[in-house]
Amino acid sequence: MTTDPSAVDRYIVDRLLSLNERQQATLDANHAARLPAIDVSAPQGKFLNLLASAIGARRILEIGALGGYSTIWLARALPEGGRVVTIEFEPRHAEVARANIAREALADKVELRVGAALDILPQLEAEGGAPFDLSFIDADKANNAAYFNWALKLSRPGALIVVDNVVREGAVADPAARDDGGLGARRLFDAVAAEPRVAATAIQTVGSKGWDGFLIARVTQ
Repeated sequence: MTTDPSAVDRYIVDRLLSLNERQQATLDANHAARLPAIDVSAPQGKFLNLLASAIGARRILEIGALGGYSTIWLARALPEGGRVVTIEFEPRHAEVARANIAREALADKVELRVGAALDILPQLEAEGGAPFDLSFIDADKANNAAYFNWALKLSRPGALIVVDNVVREGAVADPAARDDGGLGARRLFDAVAAEPRVAATAIQTVGSKGWDGFLIARVTQ
């Protein structure tokens, strides 16, 4: 018997995620605002939440807020005084994200910056804030290697860096794939493989978001 991967995702959500965790109001608001339906899935969001909780993250960097769905998952994992610094390129998306974050009573834990990440990340370095404990990268795929390098620069030893959408239905391993996603994924893998300051792996995923995967790196020095 073959079961639709999306049905399995729904089974996971029904059994393991509370109604509050699912953030249906956030997803509805994003849909009403006609944002692209490219948020992480609910099980993936819960994974990020558990990961942040497990390492006791207090400062989280997110590159690519969209409508704030993953931002909320991450912010819910933070203790009092914790903070997510999230970057969103599109002002309209950022406006929706701010409303969603405020509705979830998390505005005091989220700092949303609007603009190109490669402009904002140097600003964060110049400001000299505390290093990040966890970074989640889920933005334009062509710049993933550059985003990874910046996340590494802004992280403490022991921090985790998670990059979403790195398999791209197998494009990462297909030399014939010339789209931004496939090329960006391969540049990311090359950058991580050449970086002696991290230990890393990647996991393929299948579900409501199709065949994809994420890379996870631990900063070792």
